[in-house]
Parts: sequence; structure tokens; C-alpha cells
Amino acid sequence: MQALKTIQMGGTPEQIGRQLGELAQPVFGPYMAQSSAWQAVSRWRGHAFVQQLRAAAEQHFPAYVAELDAMAAALGWPAHDLFLWNCRGELIHNAPDGCTTLAARSGAQAGLIAHNEDGDPYLRGRCAVVDVAPEGKPGFVSFYYPGSLPGHTFAASRAGVAQAINNVRILAPRAGVPRMILARAVLDAATLDDALALLRNTPRASGFHHTVGGTDAAGAVRVYSIEATAQRASVIELGAPSGHANHLIHAGHENEAQIVTDSSRDRQGRLAELLPALGAQPDGDAFVQTLQDRAGEGLPIFRDDPHDPDDENTLATACMQITPGGVRLDVWQDGARTLTMPIVRSA
Repeated sequence: MQALKTIQMGGTPEQIGRQLGELAQPVFGPYMAQSSAWQAVSRWRGHAFVQQLRAAAEQHFPAYVAELDAMAAALGWPAHDLFLWNCRGELIHNAPDGCTTLAARSGAQAGLIAHNEDGDPYLRGRCAVVDVAPEGKPGFVSFYYPGSLPGHTFAASRAGVAQAINNVRILAPRAGVPRMILARAVLDAATLDDALALLRNTPRASGFHHTVGGTDAAGAVRVYSIEATAQRASVIELGAPSGHANHLIHAGHENEAQIVTDSSRDRQGRLAELLPALGAQPDGDAFVQTLQDRAGEGLPIFRDDPHDPDDENTLATACMQITPGGVRLDVWQDGARTLTMPIVRSA
């Protein structure tokens, strides 16, 4: 697999969007041409629900709509089509975005988030890491899918906030801010508390599981598991090692309709088997080894089967070590570490 390239960019929302579009341009057309998910999403053109989603996004986060529109122009795509694609979680339930996340905290000065980024197998070797410096914002580093807003994968900001996203398959979306817009907003939050407030208080159209870590106002590192869905925001502070696949598991999830795939159920079950053996304070290597597990009786945590039932393969594995000074990001591809980047927390 081709090693991820790190691309720097910045400026206004329009400038960032243009640069993201230019980066994606060689890949995006062929990617969409083979995507069954895009075929399903494109049937929503002109639907009133999509207009409601765009209105909510423009009301709460107009900068990210401008970023998307500029990205579309650089790609040579209609803006409404690219907006549709970035609402795929609201419009279809089988979007090829999976993922498994592990997290823990070690005392008041260290946290750990590790994450398998599972996506469309076509994108193996065709993604990138972007280092983005928006005007007036802290800046962030994120895994980047061609044609999608950064943020719905794994990322860390120069405000010291780390985030990893897990797809959850919500069956009853409603008018509100699309989940990929909200995940992008977390990367511009000035503090950990601001990020948590965004996830709690923004009217949400569907849902993601967010693992978020950073340093609070008192200087302590904290890590949270957050199921931010159309109906509720469930926020759990983590200490001991915890894992999350692609379905809602917090108390109260029984009241929200969702799809639980065999892969997600098997991965969650395998994590329950593996995590106790790691002890109370595992290191990053132990988490990465767990995420590369292919054993167990069911479908594996590390996904490289071209016939995966959810049409997803592991494209990269990330480990983010959080301290009061910032986040260290390490990325593995096919079992080899291909990126190490310190993301220093700015004042």
C-alpha cells in the first residue's frame, strides 16, 4: 500500500475547500463511478429533506458549507451533489465507513485513543493526511477521504483535542446538522470543553460515536466516549480501557432504531474478550496490536477481506497519545508505522 502523504493547507473556508478538492481531483471521479453508496445517495437529489439538512448546516456552520462548495468547484462537481455525498450517513444506512476505536486514560496527565479507519476498499492507498491551518482557528491534522470534509475519521487539533469517529447506522434521521459537519466543527473547537458542548448542544440529524480526548481547563487530561445521535447525547468519561465498534452501546440506546451488522457485533464481542488482558494502563503498542487482531470466532477486528460483508477494509490504524502538551499521532498501514507526528498544543 502506498504510504499516506501529509499535505499542508490553510486560509479561508473557500481556500481550504479548493485545496481539498484539488487534492482529491485525480481520485474522486473513478471513486464515485465504482461506489454503490454514491448510487444510492444520488437518488436523493432534490429531496426536501436534503434541503432541510443544508439549511441547518448553513445556520449553524456556514463556513463548512462554504468549504464544501469550494471543494465541489475544484472537483468540477455540482455543489448539491457533493453536499449529498457528505450527508451519506443521513441518507443511507450502508455507507462504507466502519471503524473500531479503543481508548483509556492513565492518571491526570496521559490519555490514549487508537483507531482502525475502515472504509471502501477502493480507497486503499488513495487517501491522505491533511495538516490544515484555518484562519483564526487552532488548526488540525486529519486523515482525509477524497471529497469528504476532514473530521469524520481520526484527527487531532492544535488545541490539544483528539477525535476518532465510529459510524453508527441510525434508522430514523431528522432535520438537523449533518454528522460530518459536526465532526468537522470539533476540530475547530478552541478547548476540550467547547468540543463537548458542540456535541451535546447542536441539533443533530443522525449520529456518530465520537471518542474525544484533551486537556480540560484545570490542566487534566480527559477522554470521553460520546454517542451523539438524533435523539440524545450520551457522554461517558473513560478511565479503564474501553472499545467501540459500529453500533450504539451506551445505556438508553435501546430507544433508538439502528442497524447492527454481524461485523460490528463480532468486533464488539472480540474487544470484550481482549481488553481485560491489557490491564488498567495499556500502552499504545498494546492497543495497536489489539486493533490488528484477526482471530476470534467471528468477523475480525482488522479487516482486509475483499469480500467483507460491510464492504469495508482497514485503510489505516492510528494511535493518538494525549498529554497537556498536545497529541502525538502515529499511523500504521499494513502493519508498518508510516507516520509519526507531534501535534503541539498552542496557547
